[in-house]
Amino acid sequence: MIRFLPRWGAVLVAVSAIVPTTPVAASAEPTGATVTWAVQPADARGPDGRRWIEHTLDPGVVLTEHLAVRNFGDAPVVFALQAADGYLTDKGRFNMLTSGQESVDGGTWITLPETVTVGAKQTTVVPFTISVPQDATPGDHPAGVAATVTSTGGTVAVQSRVGFRVMLRASGTVTAAVAVEDLTVRYERSWNPFASGGVHLTYTARNNGNAAVTGDGTVRVGELFGLAGRNASTDVPELLPGDGRQVEAHVGGIWGLGRLTTTVEVTPAVVSGEPAGAEVRPTTTTVTVWTVPWPQLALGVLFGVLLLGWRTITRRRRRQLARLLDQARAEGRESVLTAD
Repeated sequence: MIRFLPRWGAVLVAVSAIVPTTPVAASAEPTGATVTWAVQPADARGPDGRRWIEHTLDPGVVLTEHLAVRNFGDAPVVFALQAADGYLTDKGRFNMLTSGQESVDGGTWITLPETVTVGAKQTTVVPFTISVPQDATPGDHPAGVAATVTSTGGTVAVQSRVGFRVMLRASGTVTAAVAVEDLTVRYERSWNPFASGGVHLTYTARNNGNAAVTGDGTVRVGELFGLAGRNASTDVPELLPGDGRQVEAHVGGIWGLGRLTTTVEVTPAVVSGEPAGAEVRPTTTTVTVWTVPWPQLALGVLFGVLLLGWRTITRRRRRQLARLLDQARAEGRESVLTAD
């Protein structure tokens, strides 16, 4: 059994094509009466306390699992059952494809009845099978199962569904790899010449492995040809295989004195399972940009102008003082000669 982080959420609820993570029950009005229901992992006797189903299976294995559909309404309801591929939304929430989208991965491994009728205030346990293809590639193949009700209002039909995720991992070597793509670096200077600026960077973290991962990232910005530098940490969000997500980071205390070398290093970590047996592939990407320290240059020019002006004024005053002294000496000599 594999343990997955709870932040993925346990239950899927959808209205039409939107499937946010919500509490385990949902409501719809298929025939004018409100229907409230929940879907949970179960064994043959009923809900077994799991929030989702997860297995590591060998290719060719066929496994029987169960789900429980609970009808909280006052009338029997016919629910449509669906299995589909799972994915993470842009906000990092677990979801499954809608009925109009074709599954090509873990969702195709699951076979369950098309419908189930659940009596009022009743719970029905539905067995379903997970069949791992003989050519299944090692790693994670996320999926979800859901019970659906279609409500009609005039000429518009709205599909509502509740379900949970089924995390399937085909046995074999688990590879954790995150690539750093499209790394861009922007220096944000302070126009106060006595204050440092910072480096803002963005990149796309892409899961190039075969298992769900997160990542610990380190950013180092070096300047003065490596004589000075600053470090910062960055976290890579949870990624399913093939997923990409934009990551941003900021490194302060950078003066921007010429060449800036920014290096991003990411060490992925398997979200669940036995990471000790995983093949972990750290990655490092470096970008170099050049900056002109305009505030410091302006301060230097101003200082140079002030110094030049001070030296010019000082020389003029010295020459003027020398002339006055010469004039005073000359007048003194003339007064002596006149007195003689």
